Amino acid sequence: MALTPLKQIATRHRGHFLTLSPSLCSLVCGKRVNFMGVYRRPGEPRETVWPWKKIEFSFAKGVDGIYKHLGLLKDEMFQRFVGPQGRPIKEHMLEQTQVQWEFRGPESLSQWVVSSDREIGGRSEAYLKLGRNNTTCLLYGTICTTPPRDGETRYSGYCTLCSKQPRMSFDRKRHYDWSSFNSLHLRIRGDGRPWMINIGAETYFSHQSDDLYNYVLYTRGGPYWEDVKIPFSKFFLSSRGRVQDEQHQLWLDKVNTIGFTTGNEADGPFQLEIDFIGLCNDRAHTEEFAYEMYKRNP
Repeated sequence: MALTPLKQIATRHRGHFLTLSPSLCSLVCGKRVNFMGVYRRPGEPRETVWPWKKIEFSFAKGVDGIYKHLGLLKDEMFQRFVGPQGRPIKEHMLEQTQVQWEFRGPESLSQWVVSSDREIGGRSEAYLKLGRNNTTCLLYGTICTTPPRDGETRYSGYCTLCSKQPRMSFDRKRHYDWSSFNSLHLRIRGDGRPWMINIGAETYFSHQSDDLYNYVLYTRGGPYWEDVKIPFSKFFLSSRGRVQDEQHQLWLDKVNTIGFTTGNEADGPFQLEIDFIGLCNDRAHTEEFAYEMYKRNP
């Protein structure tokens, strides 16, 4: 993934400017790409094998898959009679806070994927493990901004932690419904580096599959924990690393993933410790969307 530096991006809203970190933002783009193509990483050879030749047929795996998906289908039917996520409907409607992700054992790490520019020939490294007493998640590694020698990539140096897309029976997508909440609640401990929070939501069209809703998270460093609350109205729309000129609100009833990315052009080690990722309903926050909507030459 080639990163494009930008010194400053400012979004005007009612006379105020929101200044974003130059290392976490890219160019402002008015329109999304109007066609969908398979992304090929720089330096990666073109695929010459037909897709059906990669399929491995196994009768044992097929039987195991049937048992697995029938079990998931049974759980789905049970939840329909009890309530959302297997809880009573009254409890679901009246709750003001909810912990969506917490890290209390090795199985909780299997819900996340770690990546870095090493996948495209870079030198950054990122690792994920449990913290002290197996009650937190620790993302650590090293940032290196030296680009790979592939003749195409000009900028490099990033690491990302992203949650996996949840699935229902028969590999159907399952979405998180956050429509009862208006803020994201994090308990983190960083080293002073800025991070970009990325929320992926379901889209209407396939060419919008790279759309993400972002917001900058600044960590203060030190041994103390931070409780961070970010309203969903503050998240702005981007596509393939470029902030979109036409902004839209986040669909809270069809959230797929959440991720954290760092790449502030400062070589060296980094770490981010996460206690939990939750949601809250802040009654004092009434803003619907923070960014002014307008049309050029209507």
